[in-house]
Amino acid sequence: MRVLLVEDEKYLAKAVAEVLKKNHYSVDLAHDGEYGLDCVVSGIYDMIILDIMLPKIDGLSILKEIRAKGIEAPVILLTARGELEDKVQGLDLGADDYLAKPFHTEELLARLRALGRRKGELAPDGILSFGDIELAPHTLMLRKAETEIKLTLKETQLLELLIKNKNRIVGKDMIIEKIWGYEADADDNHVEAHISLLRKKLSTIEAASSIRTIRSAGYTLTEGKDTQ
Repeated sequence: MRVLLVEDEKYLAKAVAEVLKKNHYSVDLAHDGEYGLDCVVSGIYDMIILDIMLPKIDGLSILKEIRAKGIEAPVILLTARGELEDKVQGLDLGADDYLAKPFHTEELLARLRALGRRKGELAPDGILSFGDIELAPHTLMLRKAETEIKLTLKETQLLELLIKNKNRIVGKDMIIEKIWGYEADADDNHVEAHISLLRKKLSTIEAASSIRTIRSAGYTLTEGKDTQ
């Protein structure tokens, strides 16, 4: 399960991220609201942990924006004050839960598990679809009708990113940031190699859906063959 933690207290963010990773969550960090909003709108996160007090854009404004865009990922709000007004406003804007600082990481993990079960009730199989293909991220399987093929984790994450941004061009920088992380040594060559491998697997199952190259911009999914 992929989690975004938007928290400007870097020591706290790092400590929480380490706990989440030890409990088998994939975690990305954002330390200000502006970058956090950019991450959330990518649509690749299963859960969002969102501090209310953030530089540039506050957490409640982010929450309002993402719900307006139709992003339904469960959100846990963090607040240092624990004031009733913050909690009520957050819930009214579409938050799923809240925690007042300081909190025990065991409680945060319990809240995440509960939201994960609730999310699973709404989408039991977690299948993503586009055109004539279906992707099962949790099993790394790509399927067209009765034909299926196993993907690598990175290929799965890449295709998931493209499907969730099916109406947008996804740039190489965004792919590197979301799949390898902004501190990784990955470069454009890594992206191109994984795009090539993913295209071969789409071809193997004879999918009509394909990855289109938008020159100098990035990639997007199309329901026809790429002619680039």
